[in-house]
Amino acid sequence: MNKNNEIEFARLLEQHQNILHKICKLYTYDIDSHKDLFQEMVIQIWKAYPNFKGEAKFTTWAYRIGLNTAISLYRSSKHRITTVNWDISLENITYEDYNSEEEQQLQQIYKAVKQLSDIEKALIYMYLEDKDYAEIAETLGISEVNARVKMNRIKTKIKNIIAQQGGNK
Repeated sequence: MNKNNEIEFARLLEQHQNILHKICKLYTYDIDSHKDLFQEMVIQIWKAYPNFKGEAKFTTWAYRIGLNTAISLYRSSKHRITTVNWDISLENITYEDYNSEEEQQLQQIYKAVKQLSDIEKALIYMYLEDKDYAEIAETLGISEVNARVKMNRIKTKIKNIIAQQGGNK
């Protein structure tokens, strides 16, 4: 990969890193796990970047890799992370701590979402990011109709979970 590609990758990653932080928020329970998962997603996106053709938006492409990394890493009991040697300017990316205090109003939703299955988490995340059903379907590899049906079921499920949480206070 040439220096221009490395610089472009670093710029895109820094610009869109919040999508990765949001995935980490859904699949981790503490800051150390969050940072580990974030790092693993960046490594996997870096390894796949030479194959990025721009046929999908960078955010959609990176989200798919990040989500697949999170699901496969946290489904397995191994939690092994392999390292990759790189001598690029990624060290210059400013890591933004994910500040959950700024999103305090979403804590109840996050708590409910954590109780969903992996595919349900992915669907609700993309829905909350205002992705249209066509993009959700493309990213997750399901039909648009299936995405709509699943989303309606998930909304009902989340409402029920939140109602139960409210009843337990």
